Amino acid sequence: MMTDWQQLESEYLLRTVSRVPVTLVKGEGARVWDDAGREYLDFVGGWAVNSLGHCHPAVVDAITEQSRTLIQTSNQFFTIPQVRLAQLLVWSSCFQRVFFCNSGTEANEAAIKLARKFGKVRLRGAFEVITAINSFHGRTLAMVAATGQEKYQRPYIPMPDGFVNVEYDDVAAIKKATTARTCAVMLEAVQGEGGVNIPQDNYLKEVRQWCDQKHILLILDEIQTGMGRMGSLFAYQQCEIEPDIMTLAKGLGSGVPIGAVLTKEEMSLFEPGDHGTTFGGNPLACAAGYATLKFMVDNRIPHQVSRVSKHLMDKLQGLQEKFPCVSDVRGRGLLAAIQFHEAIADDVLLRCLKKGLLINKVGPDILRLMPPLIVAESDVSQAVEILQEALMEVSKPKSL
Repeated sequence: MMTDWQQLESEYLLRTVSRVPVTLVKGEGARVWDDAGREYLDFVGGWAVNSLGHCHPAVVDAITEQSRTLIQTSNQFFTIPQVRLAQLLVWSSCFQRVFFCNSGTEANEAAIKLARKFGKVRLRGAFEVITAINSFHGRTLAMVAATGQEKYQRPYIPMPDGFVNVEYDDVAAIKKATTARTCAVMLEAVQGEGGVNIPQDNYLKEVRQWCDQKHILLILDEIQTGMGRMGSLFAYQQCEIEPDIMTLAKGLGSGVPIGAVLTKEEMSLFEPGDHGTTFGGNPLACAAGYATLKFMVDNRIPHQVSRVSKHLMDKLQGLQEKFPCVSDVRGRGLLAAIQFHEAIADDVLLRCLKKGLLINKVGPDILRLMPPLIVAESDVSQAVEILQEALMEVSKPKSL
């Protein structure tokens, strides 16, 4: 008799997420299989985590070898995988120092602590950080306060002090919110969880200029946009700026949990004891991160993303032209969203599931697509064909 894993989940796990009714047991490349053996094209990608796809040989080989050698020590000691990954991140970016942790929210916590120390040491105790409405920076209490979405904050009021939420893509709002208490501005290059909201081309450049003028830090949260997702290794490289601090996670380990804070040398103010982690930077996760980043660089994965993403956006815009229910299509790299005039995202998602396509809902009227970066144009065509079939069932096309 087949085990009912979904029933067991309802009995034993805390109810923190509304799961799609499918139990996944195997993955390879851009595809996964459920416990009944059915195949799906995966355009969720572990929430933009599986950058090289499921079980990529480079990552599997690295963690297999590392698991036979050394999995965990503590940061009391030197380990080689941690240093190798830090070196490659520095060589591949504009930064000089790295701190490793376990997740994106931990990376953002560390970045905020570093910014507060900067404010204490160099800005006469300034501690406030300006963030954007509809941002998403993590699930800890402090990062919920940083995240400018009331639905995440409401259950936990009062929020920790020290964060000011302003409108995204509005430099004037940042200027108005800046006071003598401000030590940093923290933004996403593209708001992923907020609905794939893309700012004007000059937005980050103008924010950078304002931060320079006020001698405050610019923190770029690249947890979802980094590691090739935008068509460059890091999104800041497309914006003609350099942030003072950048946070990474998600795609860095291509499925293995790891986060990182990268900073310029002059902002590297942590001293021994200021911050730490038990599991962060462990040999297993760093081996996965090194294998992921090296494969991306050696095989020009960001260049491939740029090519395939054009095909994806062309296909999605074709849906917008065909179906009146689609109000907007937007995206950059392999991070895209389809917005509807009505709250039909759940319906479309479940119809796609039945047809063998996994996608993500970020609002009642918004679907998000974030496939592995190794996805082929043929996979994109297949995914959009399934989307079209699903939309045909909920909305008549304009041609009819």
